[in-house]
Amino acid sequence: MRTYWINDVFHSIQGEGLRAGTPNLFIRFSGCNLACRKEPGEKSPGGFDCDTEFTSGRNFSLDELWSWMEIAIRPGKPRWVILTGGEPTLQIDEPLIDFLKDRGCSIAIETNGTNPVIDGVDWITCSPKVAEHALRIETADEIKYVRGYGQGIPKPKITASYKFLSPAFLGDQPDPQAVEWCRKLVMENPEWRLTGQLHKLAGWR
Repeated sequence: MRTYWINDVFHSIQGEGLRAGTPNLFIRFSGCNLACRKEPGEKSPGGFDCDTEFTSGRNFSLDELWSWMEIAIRPGKPRWVILTGGEPTLQIDEPLIDFLKDRGCSIAIETNGTNPVIDGVDWITCSPKVAEHALRIETADEIKYVRGYGQGIPKPKITASYKFLSPAFLGDQPDPQAVEWCRKLVMENPEWRLTGQLHKLAGWR
């Protein structure tokens, strides 16, 4: 029986990007193919540390996952489900997408762009963390780049309707230098928008 390695399922508010402020059910998949670090390396552009614990988890069948989802969102059924991680494209497949669609869910994904996104996803957020030539998707609804102080404006390979810069954090607080730097970049490049991480500031999951 096909199972999925899941770290967490929780009901919360989207904290960043165009859909910030909206309620969503988050499914956090365990595992990732990258490793973000302050220093640049083969699996990270540098400038920020990964702030998400996604190494733990356990395997769930679709029915077991749905039971967890129902518990997380009571009362009511999930309208929007966000597949995040880790890197969800390492696990999501057609049976999972069909299963959620059959239950009336709209599906968003948060991906690093190093793997294709299968059909059926309604909203794609890509936050690239490798060189542009290593990306494996060509289009997204929105792209979001984390920027530390001194990092230049991105030159994205991906075509997206909305483009965001997100200032790097120092622990659970935004880096003031990164905030001012990203503000400057957006002022000079108005095709970009500034986004934050409201969930961190508010202490939400």
